[in-house]
Amino acid sequence: MTREAVRAGLFTASGLIGGACGRCGRRHFPHAVPCPWCGSDDVTTVTLSSQGSLWGWTVVTAAPPGYDGPVPYGFGVVELADDGLHVVTRLAGDAADYTPGRAVRFTVVPLGGDVDTWAFEPA
Repeated sequence: MTREAVRAGLFTASGLIGGACGRCGRRHFPHAVPCPWCGSDDVTTVTLSSQGSLWGWTVVTAAPPGYDGPVPYGFGVVELADDGLHVVTRLAGDAADYTPGRAVRFTVVPLGGDVDTWAFEPA
C-alpha cells in the first residue's frame, strides 16, 4: 500500500517545509509566497529544524468530526528556536512525558488509513 501525506507540500521525512524570506530574513510555516511577515515575493523553500522544545500542549480525548484515527493524542505548540517559529502540531508519545521545555524532534506518524501526518515526539 502506498502512503500519502495528509496534504502535499507540508512535510517530508526530514521535516516541515517552510519558507525563508530573502528580504526580511524571517522563516514561516507553511511555505507561502508572498512572505507573511513583509510581503516580499523573494521566498525560498526550506526544510525547518527537526529539533525543538515543547512550549504548550493539551491531550485530545474525543475524536473531532470526520477523524477516524486513534485517541487520545497530544496536540501542542513546539518552538523551533533555530527558525524563530512556534508551530502548532500533533504530539506523539505518552502524554505523561509532556513537560514544559521538553526537547522534541520531528517525526512522521500514521493519521488513519494510508495517510500520514507530522508530529513531534520526545527527543
